[in-house]
Amino acid sequence: MATTTAPRTAEAAHVDTAQDPGFLAFFLLRTGFTVAPIAFGVDKFFNWMVEWDRYLWAEIPEALGVSAQDFMYGVGVVEIVAGLVVLFAPQIGAGLVAAWLGGIIGNLVLQGEYWDIALRDFGLMLGAITLLLLSRKYHPLGRRNRPDMTRASRL
Repeated sequence: MATTTAPRTAEAAHVDTAQDPGFLAFFLLRTGFTVAPIAFGVDKFFNWMVEWDRYLWAEIPEALGVSAQDFMYGVGVVEIVAGLVVLFAPQIGAGLVAAWLGGIIGNLVLQGEYWDIALRDFGLMLGAITLLLLSRKYHPLGRRNRPDMTRASRL
C-alpha cells in the first residue's frame, strides 16, 4: 500500500502550495482586498474615480456634525488602514473589510437609491468572508509562515 508523505524541502512545499487551488484563491483574494481598499481609500481624497460623497446618506455626516467631504476623508483613512491590515494580518483584515462592506451596504440601503451597488458590495462582502475562512488555513493568526511551509521546514 502506497503512502504519501509531506514534502521534505521548503522548495517542494512551495511547489505544492503554488499548485493548491485553495492557496491560489487565498492569494488572489488577499491581493485584491489589499489593493482595492487602499486605492479607493486614496481616491476619497482626490475623487479621481468618482465623487464618493454622492453615495453617502446625507444624515450620517449631519448626525456627526461634519461635512460630507470631511466624512469621506475619514472613510478614506479607514479603507487604507483596512487594506494594510489585510496585507499583514489577513484574518483580522478580512473581518474588518467584511464589516466595513456591511456598513457600506447599510448606508446604501438607507439612502434607498443605489441598490445595484449595494448588491455588488454584498458580493464583495462574501469575498471578504471567504478570505477570512481561507486565511485560517493559509495564514493563521500568530504564524508568519503558511502551515505547509512550517511543517516542511521541521522535516
